[in-house]
Amino acid sequence: MTTPAQDAPLVLPAVVFRPVRLGLICVALAAVALVGAQYLHRPLLGVFFGVGLALGLANALLVRRSVQNITAGDHPLKSKMAMNSAARLGVISVIALAIAYVFKPNGLGVVFGLALFELILVASTALPVMKKLRSAAAAGAAGDGVEGTAH
Repeated sequence: MTTPAQDAPLVLPAVVFRPVRLGLICVALAAVALVGAQYLHRPLLGVFFGVGLALGLANALLVRRSVQNITAGDHPLKSKMAMNSAARLGVISVIALAIAYVFKPNGLGVVFGLALFELILVASTALPVMKKLRSAAAAGAAGDGVEGTAH
């Protein structure tokens, strides 16, 4: 008998998450956006872009805290993590969309900043994992070429 997916234990791979580096990247991008927006005579667009980056970073930090809390329990469940993620993303989306609506058109910078942060987050976590997988595969391939072994 198999366990339904929502009741299966939560198993998370070791993921590289460096909030300080992400924070520095966000500050640099917000500065570039602010200068670019100033050049376009829309300084508020740059400010809201920075707010979107900050919301994304806050979300990432909340994800880390949530994962630590849920996996610290005796029986961490995927369904608990899914509900937590859905609630958090719902709140952040409502905040971003409310800012975008109230301060339109410059408020759309929040949505763009949030979207860019998510791309940076995925890249900053996926690239080191891919690099490690490639090096492990290369090490495994080097061990497979030993003469005198039967496959």
